[in-house]
Amino acid sequence: MTTRPMGELATRSLVGTGLIVVAVLALWAGGWAFGLLVALAAVAMLVEWHGLTRRRGLHWLAIGIVYIASSAAALTWLRSLDDGAIVLWVFIVTWATDILAYFTGRSFGGPKLAPSISPGKTWSGLIGGVIGASIGGGLVVHLCGLATGLLLLAPLLAVAAQCGDLFESSLKRRAGVKDSGKLLPGHGGVLDRLDGLLPVALLTGLAYFSGWIAV
Repeated sequence: MTTRPMGELATRSLVGTGLIVVAVLALWAGGWAFGLLVALAAVAMLVEWHGLTRRRGLHWLAIGIVYIASSAAALTWLRSLDDGAIVLWVFIVTWATDILAYFTGRSFGGPKLAPSISPGKTWSGLIGGVIGASIGGGLVVHLCGLATGLLLLAPLLAVAAQCGDLFESSLKRRAGVKDSGKLLPGHGGVLDRLDGLLPVALLTGLAYFSGWIAV
């Protein structure tokens, strides 16, 4: 796995922390503040998606609209179900997956997960992400009194988050670019930062909407 310069790691950490603070504050505020943040993020991701897929036909733009809009709608709907605990669970599962996968992969290395798509990702990183999501998600379930079915869902969604990351990496590889954009120093584009959140939000929304997980 490629080692990042310390300056880049510091920038990545600072920007990442700032994004988490903004997301949590908007989640706590709810209402128009949360809806506005989700809408802005969705528009930014769709612009970046179009930049990555514009040479592959309009059907790819349609796919992006459906994928991003449905994930954003699921996140907004989940926020309306309670005081924000469910969306907090979604955030924690996604963040824990990203963070633990990154540091576990750097620490242990080992066999590559999908070398032709994302050479830096390893099976050890995936396992670390699953463990992180299970622990982080479990803590939110316990502290917020959420449905116990989420304990089973967390490790599955950790895998989904990694698949979302790999899917976006495949789009970038086909487009011949390193990042989806340049809006977030140390991270690239908004889609680079939220590629794992999209499937987690969408699948969690489907789990609640179908009644598989009770409110």
